[in-house]
Amino acid sequence: MIASFIMVTLDGFFEGDHPWELEWHRTDEEFNDFAAEQLDAFDTLVFGRATYEGMARYWPSDEAVRTDPQVASRMNEAAKIVVSRTSAAPTPAWANTKLVKDPRELRSGRKLLVLGSSLLTTSLLEEGLLDELRIMVNPVLLGSGRSLAASARRRLPLKLLGRREFRNGNVLLTYGPDEQT
Repeated sequence: MIASFIMVTLDGFFEGDHPWELEWHRTDEEFNDFAAEQLDAFDTLVFGRATYEGMARYWPSDEAVRTDPQVASRMNEAAKIVVSRTSAAPTPAWANTKLVKDPRELRSGRKLLVLGSSLLTTSLLEEGLLDELRIMVNPVLLGSGRSLAASARRRLPLKLLGRREFRNGNVLLTYGPDEQT
């Protein structure tokens, strides 16, 4: 099972015009409880190289451990895979991380959760490797930024598997591949 979780704005951007422009994320206690439950449900976290680098700088930091200890501990202790075409080890180093060059190697019988990583998510969808796409829609319009689907090379039909509303206005939409179309 491979699932992907990504937060987007109502107009479909996963970050603003600048890398790691994420101050629009609506997180609170309910979201943090959801994040912890989601992390507990998977064996391994998966990242594209760029997302890995940002996460590896943030989650082991004193700030992350102080402000969000329940998620930070799970992120830091989890087994992690970075999918990257380069042979160089990803930097900075982060505990329990392994490099994989071919996304097809992810099919392993383990429960994998891709976090962020829009390019990897789209590529897994195109290759038929992604079982679930979990999109957390934040009720904010940015007007511009980096689109979740900007790298898609073709139409990717999906079917709605579930939805969950959060008190802060976020809505989690869970999709799977739509093999009917």
